[in-house]
Amino acid sequence: MSTFEYIKLIAMRRLTTLLATVVAGMIGCLTGSCQNTFQSLDNASFSQLLEKGDVQLVDVRTPEEFAQGHIPEAVNIDVSAADFMDRCTGELDKDRTVAVYCRSGRRSKTAAKALSKAGFKVVELDGGYISWDGPKTGTH
Repeated sequence: MSTFEYIKLIAMRRLTTLLATVVAGMIGCLTGSCQNTFQSLDNASFSQLLEKGDVQLVDVRTPEEFAQGHIPEAVNIDVSAADFMDRCTGELDKDRTVAVYCRSGRRSKTAAKALSKAGFKVVELDGGYISWDGPKTGTH
């Protein structure tokens, strides 16, 4: 086998592997397993969404953090708790948008990914509670 034929064979194997990966991904999306999307909103957009109403506001921080201050009307469902998804599926309506936030935005992105994968329409506050310039309750 010449060097050229060998390189061609390697290239064909890589192309076949790539195509198989793409096809598997497409099949996954068709079966619903790629529903892992959400929007990250800045303060102004998040505030506008809350003002429109009909949104489920979820603070995904710990109960201790929540008690120190939160966005009014938020419910606390701790993303780090073992029962996070059970509580969400039991307490939240999949037909309504879920708006999530945490302290800085990291945990809310984790929560948003999990919720969107479970079929919820999700938005999250980019920058979290520390960047929130709207109304707050508690001691902050």
